[in-house]
Amino acid sequence: MDYVFLLLGLVVLIFGGEFLVKGAVGFSTAMNISPLIVGMTIVSFGTSAPELLVSLTSALDGNPGIAVGNVVGSNIANIALVLGITVLIFPIIADKHTKRIDLPVMIFSTLLFVYFIQDGWIVMYEGIIMLVVIVAFTIFLINKGRKQPVIEEVCEIVDKAPKNWKSILFLFLGFVGLYFGADWFIQGAVGIAEEFLFDNPNKDVIIGVTIVAFGTSAPELVASTVAAYRKQTDISIGNLIGSNIFNILVVLGVTSIVTPLKVSNEAREFDLFWMVGIALLLVALIALGSKIGRLKGAILLSTYVAYITIILLRVQGVL
Repeated sequence: MDYVFLLLGLVVLIFGGEFLVKGAVGFSTAMNISPLIVGMTIVSFGTSAPELLVSLTSALDGNPGIAVGNVVGSNIANIALVLGITVLIFPIIADKHTKRIDLPVMIFSTLLFVYFIQDGWIVMYEGIIMLVVIVAFTIFLINKGRKQPVIEEVCEIVDKAPKNWKSILFLFLGFVGLYFGADWFIQGAVGIAEEFLFDNPNKDVIIGVTIVAFGTSAPELVASTVAAYRKQTDISIGNLIGSNIFNILVVLGVTSIVTPLKVSNEAREFDLFWMVGIALLLVALIALGSKIGRLKGAILLSTYVAYITIILLRVQGVL
């Protein structure tokens, strides 16, 4: 049965990604907004919704610390794993908007997060500040996007610009498909992994940092890959950068308003170092050239492999 869930989840993920990209491009055309803006807002917020649900549920269940680990792990995976795999398959070109606005905002959000957790906590007023920042940024993006006419060629992917209701339906089906597809994929993969690791005392950690981490990043991976394949690279990179911004400002912002978030020393001294480092690595790679090609993708993916390898070695007591 685990293999059925694995296969079913993969198929649903692929169809979900297809619908999501069609809906996003159709919506951007209908609303006369750049696909990049749609990727930075609607698509990234939608693909990051699972992180918000996990964090809120954990906080309400008395485990607020999981929220921070969820966001940090997701942000690392979005750039190093998801973007790395995406550009290995389909190279992406980062435009001026990405370099001048989106990346700086992602770095600002990351540094704001670093500043807030210096005392080991994220409290209500800090969460409110985060939400104010994301609301202001979203309004700015929408206003800016409306001033940039959408190129008519993007309509080809949605059968020459579908009606508004059809685009919204595509978006809804895409989000639903990605959510359930990722859930079924994780369920099947974890079941299969447990069969092979049944006698390993560290199986929970191993499964968590590998299969579960990959599975929770599957919506972003599928959406970005499909968008890149459909030559909608604005949606692809906008989704990933937007997801990282959303994870910090919305997921942690909302969750910290519900309950104060305690940040462990492990997260501050190890995981946070990797999250900031990978974000700065992306900035450096784009600064070297707008095209994010296969070589840069290999560098990003290698970084993620190194991160996971170090975690597993620490679990085994080697490091």
